[in-house]
Amino acid sequence: MNQLLLFTGAALLAVPAYAQSGQKLDQAVLDKIRDEGLNRSKVMETAFYLTDVSGPRLANSQGLQRANEWTKKQLTSWGLVNANIEPWGTFGRGWDIEKSYVAMTAPYYHTLIGAPKAWTPSTSGPVKKQVIVVKASTEADLDQYKGRLRDKIVLTEVATPPQTTFEPDARRYTDEELKKMAEAPAASPAAPADAERLAARRAQIALRAKMADFYLSEGAVAVLSSRGGSDGTFFTSNGAPYAADAKPVLPEMEMAPEDQLRLIRLAEAGLPVEIELETRTRFQTQDLKGYNVVAEIPGTDKKLKNEVVMLGGHLDSWHAASGATDNAAGCAVMMEAVRILQATGVKPRRTIRIALWGEEEQGLHGSKNYVKNHFADPATMQLLPDHAKVAAYFNLDNGAGKIRGIYAQGNEAAAPIFTDWLKPLADLGASTVTLRNTGGTDHLSFDAVGLPGFQFIQDPLDYGTRTHHTNMDTYERLPANDLKQAAVVVASFVYNAAMRDQKLPRKPLPTASKTQ
Repeated sequence: MNQLLLFTGAALLAVPAYAQSGQKLDQAVLDKIRDEGLNRSKVMETAFYLTDVSGPRLANSQGLQRANEWTKKQLTSWGLVNANIEPWGTFGRGWDIEKSYVAMTAPYYHTLIGAPKAWTPSTSGPVKKQVIVVKASTEADLDQYKGRLRDKIVLTEVATPPQTTFEPDARRYTDEELKKMAEAPAASPAAPADAERLAARRAQIALRAKMADFYLSEGAVAVLSSRGGSDGTFFTSNGAPYAADAKPVLPEMEMAPEDQLRLIRLAEAGLPVEIELETRTRFQTQDLKGYNVVAEIPGTDKKLKNEVVMLGGHLDSWHAASGATDNAAGCAVMMEAVRILQATGVKPRRTIRIALWGEEEQGLHGSKNYVKNHFADPATMQLLPDHAKVAAYFNLDNGAGKIRGIYAQGNEAAAPIFTDWLKPLADLGASTVTLRNTGGTDHLSFDAVGLPGFQFIQDPLDYGTRTHHTNMDTYERLPANDLKQAAVVVASFVYNAAMRDQKLPRKPLPTASKTQ
């Protein structure tokens, strides 16, 4: 029998109660959470509706709207209150794919793997044109292509060609890796090299914008590009800004690198290469707002019910797949955590609030603006009244692997509390507390204004190699037992935070940051 699903009353009764800074954990409730989460889970059903049923959930797309409406309805059906699709401010245009097709028709016919880049326009119906390879690392390199692009499909270089590897796509953290995490000091300030990489990245983005302008002005028909990948997997992104007043660009498709490289080799060998493609994309400009979905389990303690313990993950995704590991997995786990708490009938002292963020992929917009609207603006650090009411925020957004512990985000006072909370969960594989921070997701919006926001440590599986922002981020990449385990861990943490006499410790308030 799978150890994750094994549940015996005798074994659980043998688990001792653990202290959390002088306050005992309610082991009976934690046992109920474990029983419900491992033996009557709904997490995969929720993941199915977020992925296969809702579809891709690009920012402000129809897919994200479907997911927003479904999650609000589902959370309400589980008994949560104050469910709302809450606008956070202006985002920009929505964008959806209605048709996508690309094939090589000469020197022979072969279908190709690709998808339109986000926020790029449609072709003028089916297009069949010769290709031209463009290699440019500076703006000056474009001069050699003046007068040569008209009525052509541009093929750009593949920056990272696929290579044969003997490493598995997926892996779990080893005991040694987790030990190193636990022993690591808190994150240090960014090194100068990080600033250099950021500057290089900005220069690259500026060059791409100039190249896009050049292709359009020179009369090219479309662009085929590739950001890398392997074995038919390609990484996806946006090919134009989402702002309502964004400049026009050409239709562009992002390709599997193997297909892109074959086209380049044939063209460079002097063979006539012809491509047939059609993209039909639709912009949504009627509603430019972004939204978050929020709902609550009300607190029951007269003194503490106005305080909140928050949990969340981002609901939006990229468009080339159904956004399963990024981040339907995190949202399904967080929804399952509150379902577990409702199903077990717990009476939290503090209010528990789930938030499913929108527009994270474009810069944490949903969570940043929620924090700004409700708690504080990091640019001024002027605190709103509700800033004092936040006990904790827990986030999940590093794929679909089981939880191995938690990043304490440099919060040394919180670390021993988390260590105590993890002790009853050690047999599920979650035991590591590290002072290190993990970046790039929504807990940072809370940390930026001095609120205790945390991200869980997850097994990486094939997140970085196969699913993160790719056309392979599908339901099949979701291991059920990992998500069940994660939901139990999250529900336990949220319950402990809601029942604790004090809010979780806070770090000193950061200074105002105009870059936020």
